Amino acid sequence: MPKPTPRASQTSVVLSQLMQPADANFMGNIHGGVIMKLIDEAAGTCAYQFCRTRVVTAAIDRIDFHYPVQVGNLVVLKAAINYAGSTSLEVGVRVEAEDLSTGEITHTNSAYLVFVALDEKRKPIKVPQFVPATAAERRRHAEAAERRRLRLAAREPRD
Repeated sequence: MPKPTPRASQTSVVLSQLMQPADANFMGNIHGGVIMKLIDEAAGTCAYQFCRTRVVTAAIDRIDFHYPVQVGNLVVLKAAINYAGSTSLEVGVRVEAEDLSTGEITHTNSAYLVFVALDEKRKPIKVPQFVPATAAERRRHAEAAERRRLRLAAREPRD
């Protein structure tokens, strides 16, 4: 029986983690690598939930660091499917840091990751169709399609 086509809203993921001193440099700023790992985990969870099969990170289009994250901040990562092709999909991640003492929330990072779905032999397989349902999903889908076009145009030919 074929898997039902999931809606983007059914596969959005929210992860949160309290930032500890072990995550930071000597100035109390959280290491970029810690944030990148959390982004990959949130995006990978979202992609796996959408495809319901093994997925691997194929590309990270970009990660923008808008503001630093501090020790003691609650980091919240919001991941959502933006686009699905034949065997790959793009997941967008928004990272926010909450200062727990004031309640102030800061948008600290944005990232776009591409995943490929794999079968049990680690060969690429088809991903579910993505049908954007809301105006925001349609906007993100169109933006992701343009990023995909640019990514494919920039690809170097393989020997």
